[in-house]
Amino acid sequence: MSSLKNNQPKLLSINNYHYRRGGSDAVYLDHDKMFSNNNWDTASFAMHHPKNLPSPWSKYFVDELEFGHAYNAYQKLIMAGKVVYSWEARKKLNHLLDEFQPDIAHAHCIYHHISPSVLSLLHKKGIPTVMTAHDLKIACPAYKMLNSQGICEKCINGNVLHLAKNRCIHNSLSISSLITIESAFHKFLGLYRNNLDSIIVPSHFFREKLIQWGWPKDKLVYIPNFIDCSQITPNYEAGKYFLYIGRLAPEKGVDTLIKAAINANITLKIAGTGPYEKHLKATAEGHENIQFLGFKSGDDLWSLIHNTRAIVLPSEWYENAPISILEAFAAGKPVIGANIGGIPEMLQNDVTGLTFKSADIEDLTDKILKINTYSDDKVSALGKNARDFVSSTFTAERYYTDMIKLYDSLGVNTKNLRKTL
Repeated sequence: MSSLKNNQPKLLSINNYHYRRGGSDAVYLDHDKMFSNNNWDTASFAMHHPKNLPSPWSKYFVDELEFGHAYNAYQKLIMAGKVVYSWEARKKLNHLLDEFQPDIAHAHCIYHHISPSVLSLLHKKGIPTVMTAHDLKIACPAYKMLNSQGICEKCINGNVLHLAKNRCIHNSLSISSLITIESAFHKFLGLYRNNLDSIIVPSHFFREKLIQWGWPKDKLVYIPNFIDCSQITPNYEAGKYFLYIGRLAPEKGVDTLIKAAINANITLKIAGTGPYEKHLKATAEGHENIQFLGFKSGDDLWSLIHNTRAIVLPSEWYENAPISILEAFAAGKPVIGANIGGIPEMLQNDVTGLTFKSADIEDLTDKILKINTYSDDKVSALGKNARDFVSSTFTAERYYTDMIKLYDSLGVNTKNLRKTL
């Protein structure tokens, strides 16, 4: 059972990055903030990075490790070892645990940088440990179930050699071979299966997919992400342009979106950067209605969202439960989303937006034209439906209540907590 001090249970959150690099990092930070605000004593364990937010626990963070850096031969060897099993992370976490003895540990994205070496340490010390499955790494070694040929589930029967054979990571034989070794080693030691008490899945799709790949049902707990609508002022007025926000990578389907936008002859604004940017700009060349805005954040990003007609999510891989949909809904905007992964379970056709067949240019063109020809009042009504849906379903209160129920089931005593949401 939990050993409380001043009625404060202790939560340890673990994640590779300690800044808002992506949706999973935002969930990690917001989760910690939520529990800290609700009278929990919290600590964080992450990797050093120049963009990290300040943390009193940073003295225990592991050294920065990035695939894109120019390492020499010796550094590459050290890096490869850390990717497979980080003794550094295990040692530094052990020091943190000498100072902070958590009642529960909650891992987010830890592979490659921190590595699951920390999970066996937590298990050895008798600390209940859960992980949020922000992606499919605990099933697919490449974490996306995607390679240059498209959706791939060849490793479903346990043969991870397909990873190297198909060069599933960055289409690179060397990196894919390293991750093949990593995955085989982790599987042999059961670092995830034997040391995690529960896996939190933010989408029903991910739950079913992990079951298909052999994870036991009783370890998988559906808890959707949340958004604080009170911090977002909606604008239901229908704008004149369509908007994509996110990384410019092949699996995001922006190529398909650009072609559909050209077909529909609408204005498309693209906010984001990534490795596919040059290719996408070449695809859009000569079409002034396609505008690349670069990376946007803060007030600039919210201004774009508030003034759009609809946000388009054209994914061509197994998305989980995109935070971008929640943000769009909270802002009072409908979403046109690909019918893949967890996206369709978040959308209600012709109520909060529209779905289309993933990678189908004609179907996406049709859905864009449909929203574009709707009256402004109809688009506003979709936006109001979206806001009502997200503010009643994906709430912080629901998230916190579901998470407390899970933590309680693992022996954390939370009965005397004051709830402040």
